[in-house]
Parts: sequence; C-alpha cells; structure tokens
Amino acid sequence: MEQEPYGAHLTDGGTRFALAAAPEAERVEVCLVDGGEQTCVDLARQGEADGAVRWEGEVPWVGEGQLYGYRVHGPWEPEHGLRFNPAKLLLDPYTLSASGIFRGEQELLGYEVGQPASIDTRDSLGRAMLSVVCDHGEYDWEGDRPPRRPYHETIVYEAHVKGLTQLHPEVPEDLRGTFRGAAHPAVVGHLASLGVTALELMPVHQFIEDPTLVEKGLSNYWGYNSICFFAPHNAYSSSGQHGQQIAEFKDLVKAYHRAGIEVILDVVYNHTAEGNHLGPTLSFRGIDNAAYYHLVPGDEFHYMDYTGTGNTLNVGHPLTLRLVVDSLRYWVTEMHVDGFRFDLAASLAREAGEVDMVSPFFELVAADPILSRVKLIAEPWDVGPGGYQVGNFPPQWVEWNGKFRDCVRDFWRGEPGKLRELATRLSGSADLYEEEGRRPSASVNFVTVHDGFTLRDLVSYNNKHNEANGEDNRDGTDDNRSWNCGVEGPSDDPHVLELRARQQRNLLLTLMLAQGVPMLSHGDELGRTQGGNNNAYCQDNETTWIDWERADVELVDFVRRLVQLRQEHPVFRRRSFFDGTPVAPAEGDPLPDIVWLDADGTTMGSDDWDEDWAKSLAFFLNGNAVPGFGSAPRDSDMLVILNAADNDVDYLIPAGHFPDKWTTALTTCSSGLVGERTGAGERFVVPARSAVVLEAVRE
Repeated sequence: MEQEPYGAHLTDGGTRFALAAAPEAERVEVCLVDGGEQTCVDLARQGEADGAVRWEGEVPWVGEGQLYGYRVHGPWEPEHGLRFNPAKLLLDPYTLSASGIFRGEQELLGYEVGQPASIDTRDSLGRAMLSVVCDHGEYDWEGDRPPRRPYHETIVYEAHVKGLTQLHPEVPEDLRGTFRGAAHPAVVGHLASLGVTALELMPVHQFIEDPTLVEKGLSNYWGYNSICFFAPHNAYSSSGQHGQQIAEFKDLVKAYHRAGIEVILDVVYNHTAEGNHLGPTLSFRGIDNAAYYHLVPGDEFHYMDYTGTGNTLNVGHPLTLRLVVDSLRYWVTEMHVDGFRFDLAASLAREAGEVDMVSPFFELVAADPILSRVKLIAEPWDVGPGGYQVGNFPPQWVEWNGKFRDCVRDFWRGEPGKLRELATRLSGSADLYEEEGRRPSASVNFVTVHDGFTLRDLVSYNNKHNEANGEDNRDGTDDNRSWNCGVEGPSDDPHVLELRARQQRNLLLTLMLAQGVPMLSHGDELGRTQGGNNNAYCQDNETTWIDWERADVELVDFVRRLVQLRQEHPVFRRRSFFDGTPVAPAEGDPLPDIVWLDADGTTMGSDDWDEDWAKSLAFFLNGNAVPGFGSAPRDSDMLVILNAADNDVDYLIPAGHFPDKWTTALTTCSSGLVGERTGAGERFVVPARSAVVLEAVRE
C-alpha cells in the first residue's frame, strides 16, 4: 500500500502540507512568509505513522513559489530529548527547495547563549532559511534514458560542482560554479573524451555554512553539512530564483546521459548540519529530536557522535528510515540520477550503537524495486566503535577500497615488502570480497579522492601544508604515504619534474589496469595541485578550483590512451576473480588466467613474494580466460611490468607456452617505446620507477 506523502503538494485549489512530528508535539503550524511577514495556519493531527504523528492541512490560497516553515509546539525538556521551540521557524524535511542562507545568528539557537538547558524564545523569522512550495509537474526529459553501465565497464570521475567549472575559460562567467556550468558542452565533452562513464558529484543536497569558518574567511566548500535531503543546493543555481535549481540539476543529468555518462551523487545521510547540543535548531531537532538522532542512552541531552560532526542520524527509527529511502527514491525517479556514494556508510547500519549489516536500511534498499537497480557505493567506515567495515557490505553494494589506495601509494614510493598485497589489490581484492560471493567490481579502486592530496601533490610533498585552514596545520591526516621525489613542493629541477610526471603516470596506470572499478579525482588528469593542502574542505578559492588553463596536456593524453586500453581489453575488467585454472587457446597449450612472473621469466615462488628488496612485479593476463564474453573472446594476452625500484630491471620475456612475440602497448617512461617489439626469451629493460604494458602479437 502506497504511503501518504509528506511535504508540500499543490492541489487544484492550493497546497496540502503534511509533516510527521514526535508524539509529544502538541500543535503544528505551517507559516507562510511574504516580505518578512508571516501567516500561520494550524495543521490537524491525523494519527500515528512511521513511529511519529502525522499533521496535515490544506491552505487554499497557496501556490508555487510560496516560502514557508513550520512551528512545532511541545515541551522543552532537553534532558529527555525533547527540544520543541515554536519560536524557531523550521525547514520542512521534505522540501524540494530551500531559500536563504544560514549565517549562524543567535536567533537560530533553541537555547539561550551560555545556558544550553534553557529555552530561547526569540523568533527566528527573518533569520531562518525557508522551504519553497514547488510544482511537481512536468519536465521535458526529451526521452532521457539511464545509461545503465555495468560495474565492470564503469570509470568514475569524482568532482565538485563549483570547482569543476569556476575557472573554465569556455564556460560563460554567469554559469561558472553552477549546475548549468557543469553541464556545459566543454565540460561534458572533456569527460567524454577521457572515456569517463560516471560523474560522481560531491554533495549537492542543500547544505549550510559553518559560521566559525566564515569568521575566518573560509567556507564549508565540500558541502558535507546537509540540511535538506530533497533539495539541490541553492548556491549552485545560475538563476538564483526559488526552485530553479531543480530544473537546472535535471538539465545537468540530461546532458551527461546524452553523452553516455551516468550521474552519481555523494550523499550525506549519516548526520545533519544541526550539530550537537550546542548547534542551531533548523529542522529535525525541533520536529522529532529523538527520532532523527542517536541520543546518548540515559543522557538524552547529548548526542551520540559516530561521524565526527556532533550528531548521527538514527536511520534505525522508522521516521528517519522513511526519510532516507524517500529521498533516495526521489533522486532516482524525479531527478534521474544513476546511483549514490554514501558518506560514512557504516553509520547507516548502526542499531543501538552497534554496526549491523542486516539492519532495516539495507533490507529495505535490497527489496526496493527502484533502489536495488541503481549503483550503491559505500564509504565503508565511520568514526565510531567497530566502524571500519571494508569488505562487509551486502552483495548489491560496492565499496571505496582504502586498502587499494594505501598499498599502491606504498609500492610506488618504494616501501619494501609490498608485492604480495599489491598482487591481491591488482587482482580485485579477493581477500575482502570473494568469500561473500561478490565480484572484483565490489572494489572501487582509487589512489586519490577529494579527501587528501591531489595526484600531483602526492608526488610533490612528503608532508601536509594546511596552514591556510587556520588550524596551525593540525587538521588533515599525517598518513599520506606520499613521496616528493627529492624536493618538497614546487621545483624547477628537470630531473625532479620528470620523475614526478612519471610517478603520476605509474599511479594512474596501476589504478586503471587493476581489476575493479577505477575512480579518478577531478583534475588529476590535468595535473591539479592544492599546494600541499590535504584537507581543503574549507578552501573555496583557487586552491581547490581546477585551473584549466594550466592543464598538463601530456598527462591528459596519457590518461585518454590508458582509459582506451582498459576499455578495449576485457582482461583488465573481468567479471569474476582469477582462479588459476589453465585455459587452452585455439592453438597451443593451456595457460592459467593469470601468471605472476619473476624477472627471469619464471613463475614467482612462495619465497619471492616477501623479499624486502623486491620492488618490481610482472604478471601475464590470459586473453582466452575472460569469463562472460562467450566461448571465444579472443582478447589479447597482456604482460604488465611494474618497476618501483630506483634502478633499471632486466626482465626476461617468458617463453614456453607463452606468446612468442610482443609489442609495447603503453609505457610510463617514454612514448617512444610504444610499438617497440620483443620476443620470448629476450631481455626487456624496464627503466627505474616505470611501468610497461606489452600486448601479444597475433600473426
């Protein structure tokens, strides 16, 4: 049976408002705001639903574009988790659009300054952000269809709406930093030319600024501070008109779908911008505090914080669970997005504080006919006890693989004893996913993301340089696993610059040719730098914006060729894990699906894997052993050699059952080597700190 909707819905004669509030609520008003004046109308109590009480009413003279908020009356008993304060105008949890800017005024606090247990009765009208009545009517999608790329064909590009276009010379100035800017043909065309198949947008749900950052001249740039889970962020609208960001976001999705590129949203359902007990009362806190948030058992005045932000959404409560699921369904059905990346996803599985991967949220998503068909990507941890859950998510989910990032960084910076783990990561991290019946595509592989160094900074800095963040360089991780190639920061030394360029190519090649789903961080293909800042969440300026005019064109060309190599050869994007079973070609003797090779051309022995001095690795991929491509896929055999040593390594090309002739398909050390041929039993020199991909020659 279909549930009655919450939120504001236009009717033939006006607008019907529906809100779910805590059972202790005594009265609910919807307040219509015009020019600083308000008209408040009582809603009728309609009965219990979703572990709360439904309040509803129709206002006949209200139409599209009307600004409104709720006032919820009830007891102020924060020690019991009840924080009703009708002096505070509240955002509708189901609003499709939000108007205004949060500036952190005192009137937005539910308590008196310095006395967090006492109620503040100052009216927040004129200070509070407001909800907007939006038309649920028709939008011309022009036959839009989701690309529905399978995971094994997916290449993700993580990007920030503003940073992607704020400095783009081909995007008109009035569109830069907006949804329409991100949908500009020059931007879409760039991603399409790279071979990207999915654009993963950092948070676009309406979020708010942190006043303490604003006071320092900084900004909550990344947007991991959501307050409305249905509304596109109003600052990303190019028009600035109420509700227009909805159409502008739909235009963005339509533009990328036309290019065959999916749109994935980075969503923050683990906490809200209301913070801890000292935070503002903007929406959820004043509606049903105990339902929406995890409160400290026996001390309901305070909030459980599994996210590091002051509060944690209680997705185990029916009201909150429905809010999250309704939001997800809305973005798929109405906004046509193709999937989600869940920030701190382990928090969604917390039941009574414990992480439970069979929690109601995961069961609902698995059974939902809409959500079970889209991409579901977990950041598989939070900061609470038992929060590190890499490898433990349900079968429909894929996960950001932090172990891949750490291992690949360590290998290329020359850390000893990394070959065994590197082989595991390159082959899809079966140690994390195979036991549960999952596939290599369960691993979303990355070397860099928004959080941490950019690719260029990863090879240019040993240490973080976050002084501009105003925290005396204390913020951001110290576990960067980076190497500056001999000089900290900018350098004019041609040898250092050449080594850094090669290291970037090495990292990208390893990422793109590993089994799993590769993810690029925006601007890495262009050589983007943040000046060594590894926590640029508060930098809404040239530090984080992509500088398109200083793009490293050689690196862009390399990425295009690298992605093309992956796309053309299914040996790099298998649908199942390697099992070592020999597979016979049309002619000749059988070979396993993968063979790990020593420098002398023989199969690596058990003692070879853990030698500290060993910093190079070669592997053969059998083109006739790619499952899921029919009885005769006839993909090329591939030989990949990765040399992280600071000396050249002579590799003996394997003989015997292996192919007789090879050609260089791609290398990170010199484009002049591409096309160079070699044969079985011959010596092939792999230069220091470089990688090469050889393709078998078919006669």
